[in-house]
Amino acid sequence: MKSYEIHRKSSLKEIKVSIITVSTSRYLKSKSKKDIKDISGETIRKLVNRSDYEIVSKKIVDDNIEMIRMETLRSIYSENADVVIISGGTGISIRDVTIESIKPLFDKELDGFGDIFHNISFEKIGPPAHLSRCIAGIISKHLVYCLPGSPQAVETALKIILPEIPHAIYICRN
Repeated sequence: MKSYEIHRKSSLKEIKVSIITVSTSRYLKSKSKKDIKDISGETIRKLVNRSDYEIVSKKIVDDNIEMIRMETLRSIYSENADVVIISGGTGISIRDVTIESIKPLFDKELDGFGDIFHNISFEKIGPPAHLSRCIAGIISKHLVYCLPGSPQAVETALKIILPEIPHAIYICRN
C-alpha cells in the first residue's frame, strides 16, 4: 500500500467542511432577503455531500477583506471546520480580494494546487485560464482553498481537492 493510501485510511473519519461564497451582489441580495442564486456554492455543497463530508456552514460574504478573513477564521475556530472552501473574488478586477484576504493567514501554501488547476483549466478553455487565480494552504492545521467563482472552475477544482482531503489533513496534523 502506498503512503498516501495509508494516510487516507488513518485520517479523520468525519471531515467537516465550511463553504464560503464571496460575491457582493449575492451578499446584498441575501441582506435584503431576496432569492439568491448561488450556483457555485450549491455545486460545492452537492459535490462535498457526495464525498460524505459534513457541511458545518454555508455562507455568502461581501468582496471585503475583513469580512472574508473573519468568516474564514470563524469557520476554523468557532465551527471547527477541517476544510474551508471559498469560491469567488479570485479574478483580476479591483473588487476581487479573496486571495489578498487569505494568503497572509497561511502557515503554509500548497503551491501545487494552483499549478494543477491552471493546467487542467488551460486544457479546457485555453489562454483565458491565466486570468483566474486560486490558492490553497494551511491555517492552524486546517485546509483552506480559494477557488474561482464559476461553476465550471468549482467542478474542476473539486475533482482535484475532494479525493485528497483525508490525505492532506493527515499530513498537516501529524
